[in-house]
Amino acid sequence: MARIGVRVGVNALYMIPGGVGGTEIYLCEILRALASIDSVNEYFVFTNMETEADLIPQRANFHWKPQAVHAHIRPARIVWEQIVLPIEAARYRLDVLFNPGFTAPVFAPCRQVTVFHDLQHKRHPEYFRWFDLPFWRLLLWAAAHRSQRLIAVSEATRADLLRFYRIPSDRVTVVHHGVELAFSHLGRSQNETYLLCVSTLHPHKNIPSLIRAYGRKKRDFRLVLAGMRGFHTRAIEALIAEMGLQDAVQITGWVSRDDLYELFARARAFIYPSTFEGFGMPLLEALAAGIPTACSDIPPLREVAGDAALFFDPLDEAAIAAAIERVMNDPSLRERLAQAGPERARPFTWERAAEQTLKALLEQ
Repeated sequence: MARIGVRVGVNALYMIPGGVGGTEIYLCEILRALASIDSVNEYFVFTNMETEADLIPQRANFHWKPQAVHAHIRPARIVWEQIVLPIEAARYRLDVLFNPGFTAPVFAPCRQVTVFHDLQHKRHPEYFRWFDLPFWRLLLWAAAHRSQRLIAVSEATRADLLRFYRIPSDRVTVVHHGVELAFSHLGRSQNETYLLCVSTLHPHKNIPSLIRAYGRKKRDFRLVLAGMRGFHTRAIEALIAEMGLQDAVQITGWVSRDDLYELFARARAFIYPSTFEGFGMPLLEALAAGIPTACSDIPPLREVAGDAALFFDPLDEAAIAAAIERVMNDPSLRERLAQAGPERARPFTWERAAEQTLKALLEQ
């Protein structure tokens, strides 16, 4: 049982509904799961002007503390986080501040626990816009060194934290994401033939390679790309037009959870061609749903999928094309993956993630 009297702040200032990709799902689910397991400690959730009260669990020990700052004005959000949030932390006598989105105040008056979803800015700085990269470098370095505890979402991310920031290994805890139970109870349809990829349209997601692999020959199934429109979207749309695939490749943009469930329920197979990930939440969702899945052979995705997915080299378009053929048309492989996926996903629960996160928050 949690220690009585701990006052936990939650730094949700980064949250932009429909605008921050998987970290939005993470925040929503970890708050919901914390509320389900902890009725003793007090939570003070600091939000911005874009975020509504529905983010906050309807529990007596959860308190909404909206702040007068717009997250989409990034400099204002950063200044508020660094100057005003510490004042708020002192005002509410916080024992610990939980930062679920990479960054943290440099001068907080209490312990801090910060979540690192990846270290892409270190591993692949070429994927960042030149004016964004200095802020990522400075703010994440500060968060890593000013927080008493870091949560990495995978062993691969933990290894990157230790490699790039050279902090003591005992300060970094691995807490895997969970997966919503809804993905295990979708009532999957056998009537659809499309190949689904759920991904933000950013460069490291490797969507152009997927499109070129898909377009190598005429297909009798569509490719559906679902997820936030990132700053690589125009280039992807231009590639689709150049290859004459406007009727074959669909870009949905950000979709609601109900619409996402429907996309998963009706997909024949799932593919995830990313060249870099911290965890790979859509991959876990596909496994839980029992969708035959192919994905990149990179350490974080191996960590999530085990032997429950078909792996391919994301830098080899011929390998991606071969994986598409197999995951869509090989009956024995499809049956094996459909059975292995839910079994592999079963231990990844948000309740387990919340228990491990709460333990990190309460440690002295």
